[in-house]
Amino acid sequence: MGRGAAAGALLVALVVLGAPPAAGAELSGVFQRMTKSECYFINGTEKVRYVQRSIYNRDQFIMFDSDVGHFVGLTPYGEKLAKRWNSNAVFMEDRRTAVDWFCRCWYKNFTPFLTERRGEREAERLPSGPALPVTLEPLKISLGIGPEP
Repeated sequence: MGRGAAAGALLVALVVLGAPPAAGAELSGVFQRMTKSECYFINGTEKVRYVQRSIYNRDQFIMFDSDVGHFVGLTPYGEKLAKRWNSNAVFMEDRRTAVDWFCRCWYKNFTPFLTERRGEREAERLPSGPALPVTLEPLKISLGIGPEP
């Protein structure tokens, strides 16, 4: 790989990772679009809140909160999108019921791993014995470093 190609690859990697380009450098044309769905559980599944966020290049432009019940645009583009999505009754019903089909479903799947194992782990813990001797000789040999004189 030539020097120019390596520099270009580095610039693309930095832009993708979110680092701003140096002054005068052109953008590579790589953009990031992300949608995050979050569930907040209060007292098990008694009170569940579903939040969906849409983000473009680190800027959140629209969000849905199940407590509010409709999309809220946070940028001019997000406001247009919110107006369109809020007027679609089928789509809005799907978002409003996400608390049940998305959040509560995941809660049932992960509860055994998050809460019920706490007591088991405490019961299985054994008192620790004497510490084993630690030596770096195998590592030194694998690195080609000879024994110390």
